[in-house]
Amino acid sequence: MRRRADHAGHLRFSLPRELGGRDGDNLAMAIIREHLAHKGLGLHNDLQNESSIVGNFPQVSLLHRYGTQAQKVRFLDAMITGKESVAFGLTEPNHGSDATWLETTAVRDGADWILNGQKRFNTGLHKATTDLIFARTSGKPGDARGITAFLVPTTSPGFEVPFMWWTFNMPTDHAEVRLTNVRVPNETILGAEGEGLIVAQAFLHENRIRQAASSLGAAQYCIDESVAYARKRIVFGKPLAGNQAIQFPLAELHTECEMVRGLVHRTAWHLDRQDHLEVSDLVSMANYRANRLVCDAADQAIQVHGGVGYSRHYPFEHIYRHHRRYRITEGSEEIQIRKVAGHLFGFMGPSRTDRFRSAAKQGSESPCGEGPPCGGRGRNAE
Repeated sequence: MRRRADHAGHLRFSLPRELGGRDGDNLAMAIIREHLAHKGLGLHNDLQNESSIVGNFPQVSLLHRYGTQAQKVRFLDAMITGKESVAFGLTEPNHGSDATWLETTAVRDGADWILNGQKRFNTGLHKATTDLIFARTSGKPGDARGITAFLVPTTSPGFEVPFMWWTFNMPTDHAEVRLTNVRVPNETILGAEGEGLIVAQAFLHENRIRQAASSLGAAQYCIDESVAYARKRIVFGKPLAGNQAIQFPLAELHTECEMVRGLVHRTAWHLDRQDHLEVSDLVSMANYRANRLVCDAADQAIQVHGGVGYSRHYPFEHIYRHHRRYRITEGSEEIQIRKVAGHLFGFMGPSRTDRFRSAAKQGSESPCGEGPPCGGRGRNAE
């Protein structure tokens, strides 16, 4: 699938032209990923391994943005073709959402670094040749600075994978990792020393909005399939669709899809024009609402289809199991809501309302600039 999609010119769509892509932006990717997820399960968009004929390459974007020339030469094309695979190791047994408190450390030893610690739910290690390990190199627990990202070969002495986590969804690609005196050269640092969280956040923000789009598409698929089934299913001598108990929940979910779609598109548009940290609250809104929506839609689809919906002969239980993880991974919905609240109340800098008022006083039409409306109070209003 990867080879044929690449030959057809689809696989690298989101990548820069210098990497064989088409400079596909976040808005285009959001629309495409929603469309593919809306088509249901298949090689075009496979939930089992998150592959797609239009590739999502967050690690490639990180290497392209933060990598040294030597790192780019080694990894970029090889990651696209599948010859190299870079896993993502941030979460730890004692620290998930509180990433600034991670306990994995890296200590200088001449020109090298010695890594010690443990990672949990280390994504992609079933096939990875390299693991992107985040470790504290300076500062104290809780400091945002002082965490560094290392490209660690999975064959390094002291790099151990005791087991893979079996989750609600399936036997997964999420590993438990132990690092015991793992030695890596200074050249394995990705980005600047002590600035690893910037690398992590760049990965998460771009990935969160695209994943939200996939959840939106899968939710719409569940709704559409339920409507079609209810119209043809005959119970008590009439179509199931004639019952308001069937109509109303699906009508509400369909309405929420329309609202979330607008939020996802607007957020992706801003990501293409602003630094990702400036719109992190919008990313959080879109992500947690889309993930909650698809779980509700899949659950309702199971209910509408009855016994066959609960079976594995229909895709809804699979969709539910897969997307349920996203209410936890890459930032739980509680963390997303916390971030929204932080911007709303000004704990994480000026709120959107404050920025709008400041721009209005300065005579600017909007802090958002030209483009789609920022809210419901007139053109470009925040």
